[in-house]
Amino acid sequence: MPKQMRLASLLVACSLWSIPQAAHGQAFIPHTVQIDHAQLEKQGLNFAREAAQLAQFQQIEPALVRAELAVKLAPQNDKVWWLLGSLYLQTKEFDQAITTLNKAQKLNPKNAEVLFALGSAKFQKKDYQGAITHYQAGLKLKPNYSGGLFDLGNAYYMLNKFPEAIDQFNLAIKQDQKFWPAINNIGLIKHQQGDISGAIQQWQTAVKIDKKAAEPLLALAIATYNKGEIQQGLKMGVSALRIDSRYADLDFLKENLWGERLLLEAKKFLELPEVKSALQELTEAPTP
Repeated sequence: MPKQMRLASLLVACSLWSIPQAAHGQAFIPHTVQIDHAQLEKQGLNFAREAAQLAQFQQIEPALVRAELAVKLAPQNDKVWWLLGSLYLQTKEFDQAITTLNKAQKLNPKNAEVLFALGSAKFQKKDYQGAITHYQAGLKLKPNYSGGLFDLGNAYYMLNKFPEAIDQFNLAIKQDQKFWPAINNIGLIKHQQGDISGAIQQWQTAVKIDKKAAEPLLALAIATYNKGEIQQGLKMGVSALRIDSRYADLDFLKENLWGERLLLEAKKFLELPEVKSALQELTEAPTP
């Protein structure tokens, strides 16, 4: 975590003392500093805007510095606290995120984005029931939000509540028919349940929606290979890893909620000579 920048004094220009013309021996009379709270809040919101822009370009550390300044200058603005909490989420400082987001919720209990962010923080801490509580509260305020429905489905999935998870994924798809992550995750559940053909169907649908979606393409490749369609499976698998080589990391797959059965199959697939050779080429390829 970066050290907090010290607030530059916004009051240096104010005259703190004035010397009245007085009789000999009269004490100096201090004048009260007039603080322009509106100007301070305006400056805080400017810092928040800068933080949001930096975060868009993944410049998280300088974004955090500005967001921390912003909450000091605009402490009654719930969106500023939400921004800071979201940045703590990105740096995996989950306890700080929860504390900060709770301040945002206290300021504005009707901010659905704060509730979804709190759900994400609880999810990352593996408090899935706590995550469900926040996601459900957020969805009461924003019931048609596909991302919130998807997140709620993932929390149910982690508690092995598969029917409830699929219901939420289907609701997310109903809101956005091209929302392939929900379709992909239905495939993950079906595979975990042993319904391989059902999983393949879901992954095929996801790939049709987005041909650059590496996750469903790799899952489909593994299932296709295991069906005996060796060359087709290898071809799709290599294509998926060329799109995003992070999916060659089993820990990354686990973070993306791949079940134990699919992880075991992925491990075997990634150890195939053809796949290892393709990964080696990707590693040695010059960075564009």
